[in-house]
Amino acid sequence: MNDPIFITGCARSGTSLTAGIVHMSGAWGGKMSGPTKYNAKGMFENSIVRQELSKPYLRSINCDPMGQYPLPSDEQLRTITAIDGVAWREDLLRILYRQGLREGKPWFYKGAKMCLFWPMWDYAFPNAKWVIVRRSRDDIAKSCLRTGFMRAFDKLGGWLEWVEQHEMRLEEMKASGLWYKEVWPEKMINGDFTEIEAVVKELGLNWNENHASAFIAPSLWKRGKTNGK
Repeated sequence: MNDPIFITGCARSGTSLTAGIVHMSGAWGGKMSGPTKYNAKGMFENSIVRQELSKPYLRSINCDPMGQYPLPSDEQLRTITAIDGVAWREDLLRILYRQGLREGKPWFYKGAKMCLFWPMWDYAFPNAKWVIVRRSRDDIAKSCLRTGFMRAFDKLGGWLEWVEQHEMRLEEMKASGLWYKEVWPEKMINGDFTEIEAVVKELGLNWNENHASAFIAPSLWKRGKTNGK
């Protein structure tokens, strides 16, 4: 079985855009959520994995299954063990094989909530390649205020603290020694594909700038710093 590509980052940072590029570059994602009001090109997240694994796990530790509030604590992350990771791997692969995953096929899973309990995923797939999606703290917080399903806070300050908690987890991931590359989707939106092209190639996938440019569609992604994604 190929080692997976994991795509994560704070919600509203452009994880769906990044996952869409990875998918069109040749990685298999299984049965993924389609377009929504807030993700016009699609979520590119495996809905069964989200519903049958990620959300139930967050509920089991008394955290918000939407990944908003409350979030997993340091203490809760420390209780995750390698044994938990083995079970997680088996459950995930069972779902993906049922959906059609085959040996030798590059595959990915995208989930903003992954970074909130990243040790589970790291124990399950220690050789995974991680794509960490970044966006400025202020832009994420403002996007949350504009997004209907982001309901935990109604003030900018609450969302800024929430983003800070995600950034702390992302820094922990980077310091742990796992394989990762960072992507800032705003660069793509503004027409600079240098970073994402390099990442796609390092993932062993097939880069096509024409396809990527057509997919981003500035009219939908709201080009530049006013990007509402």
